[in-house]
Amino acid sequence: MQVILAKNWWSLVIRGVGAIVVGVITVIRNAISIDELAFLFFVYALFDGVVGIAGAVRAGEAHSRWTTLMIEGLTGMGAAIAAITLQSTGAVLPLELVIAAWALITGVLEIAAARQLRNHIAGEWLLALSGTASLVLGIITIALPRANAAGIASRVGAYGFAFGIVLIALGFRLRSWSGKPSGGKPARVRQRTA
Repeated sequence: MQVILAKNWWSLVIRGVGAIVVGVITVIRNAISIDELAFLFFVYALFDGVVGIAGAVRAGEAHSRWTTLMIEGLTGMGAAIAAITLQSTGAVLPLELVIAAWALITGVLEIAAARQLRNHIAGEWLLALSGTASLVLGIITIALPRANAAGIASRVGAYGFAFGIVLIALGFRLRSWSGKPSGGKPARVRQRTA
């Protein structure tokens, strides 16, 4: 699994950049409507889901573990479909529930993947941190329901910045580990202990 993640370091960077773009848009569009927010979430979740599924397919081709990546990708695509379906209703609570469910499932899967990685590479804490950011978004969204569109957007925006920065850092750390020239030291590989 560690080799596949290292070879797919670019997918983490792309996902991170996408999350930061969402963060920037929510800051720029401070008077965002619920319909615009639903569409923005649809685009991001679909993008994130497709990249996750592509990573899972690539891992499957290399006979590596891919279940976590596939479930995360399918969760993103499912959340995207739910968000765009809800866009026409203009309802806040259903969109909040979709975002919360997506964030909680994604967070659990990322933390599970980090646990799998801990015996293989240093830096898995970055993946656990991204999972924690997702869990925090989900918990806050459930704990403080019925926010207006701007309130939800500020949560999603803060998440986008935090999640994006962590994924980009992890992506470049894995790029170094994969042995490709990066101008720095390769990431340390952990030895398994019996």
